[in-house]
Amino acid sequence: MDRERLLDLLQSVAAGDTPAAEAAHRLEHLTVEDIGFANIDHHRSLRKGFPEVIFGEGKSAAQIAAIIQRMRPQERVVLATRVEPQKAQEVLAAHPDAAYHPEARMLVLETAPLPDRGRGTILVLSAGTSDIPVAQEAAVTARAMGQRVETVFDVGVAGIHRLFQHRERIETASVLVVVAGMEGALPSVVAGLVSRPVIAVPTSIGYGVSLGGITALFAMLNSCSSNVAVVNIDNGFGAGYMAAMINRV
Repeated sequence: MDRERLLDLLQSVAAGDTPAAEAAHRLEHLTVEDIGFANIDHHRSLRKGFPEVIFGEGKSAAQIAAIIQRMRPQERVVLATRVEPQKAQEVLAAHPDAAYHPEARMLVLETAPLPDRGRGTILVLSAGTSDIPVAQEAAVTARAMGQRVETVFDVGVAGIHRLFQHRERIETASVLVVVAGMEGALPSVVAGLVSRPVIAVPTSIGYGVSLGGITALFAMLNSCSSNVAVVNIDNGFGAGYMAAMINRV
């Protein structure tokens, strides 16, 4: 339960609109709810400002749907990552008001309008078209956290002139998420153009000695641009989350 919903409930009790017994029932699982295969951290919204996120990989559709069912009465938004299309369709059958983003492999359920929590725009860039799924994971995550997000795709260093067509958007963004595989050079280039934080995301896209993204990861960790921070390989979710936290009002 987030702070706004908790305040609404307490004010409703104080005004006499909600019986104390009903409020007590709604607060019964304010911290942790054990549903057998998962311990849902309902308190995370109060501690961190955003609810627990469901990692869909390795979970069955029934498990994901059950966790969403327990979270939805308490949260404005419920997010599930790494959900494959077939599994997503099963979850949507139980929660038809959720939205599935196939490129990002993410499910988003909004139970109430999301407030605008951003102080500016987060810009997500991908080096190549093959990096778009990871970039979209970052974009969907940041939007679910109440951020204004724009995207620019396929502007890698092999055709660097493509990047400069978006110079104004790059320079006016509050935070930038830069996603790249292969040699992982794009975040350093972008960071050299701006006085804003750049979150670099290495992807597992590449040939041979790219080593499943390790080459890109090492390149980003060794960036000579001092405004670059790096998340794990293919971790678009982590990059979008961190960008939203940096940009949050």
